[in-house]
Amino acid sequence: MRIFLSKIALIAAAFAAAPAAATSLLDYVGECVPFARAASGIQIYGDAWTWWDQADGRYRRGYAPKVGAVIVFARTSRLPLGHVAVISRVVTPRVAMVTHANWSRIDGERGHAEQDVTLTDVSEGNDWSVVKVWYRDRNGLGTTVYPVYGFIYGTPEMRKAPRARPAAELTGHDPDYVGALIDVYAR
Repeated sequence: MRIFLSKIALIAAAFAAAPAAATSLLDYVGECVPFARAASGIQIYGDAWTWWDQADGRYRRGYAPKVGAVIVFARTSRLPLGHVAVISRVVTPRVAMVTHANWSRIDGERGHAEQDVTLTDVSEGNDWSVVKVWYRDRNGLGTTVYPVYGFIYGTPEMRKAPRARPAAELTGHDPDYVGALIDVYAR
């Protein structure tokens, strides 16, 4: 019964994150937190930068991207509430793709979902502690570096949280791996 209720809660969370008229998770317009929760299945609430500490003891955490994991950006002057995104593809040990919301402006407004966006590790220690993100407004890999706490995986610790199930729309059928690599290494 508990498993059944957990699945119902995950389905309800996915629909609650999408607007009533949305037919797809990718139609979402809003903040990154509800989107990441619906896209990853990880049930954490509150400002994005608080997710890292909230995951402690509930979900496994680490420092390498894995499909379905939530990457937690630290709070900075440019990101006063932090940011969360969901890993949709791992391209190389230092290049991944994320699906997230509320990053680039689309049709002049923020909040839209973006699928398979290039993310690159630019840390000196190759440890994913600092990243750059594709920025649609600039039509290229952003120049700003963002500190990252790490990755929250959908695997619960000691049954304190339900196992997360990433959304089917987390990644596209034909992501641009070549474009992602060119964006990172040709600059």
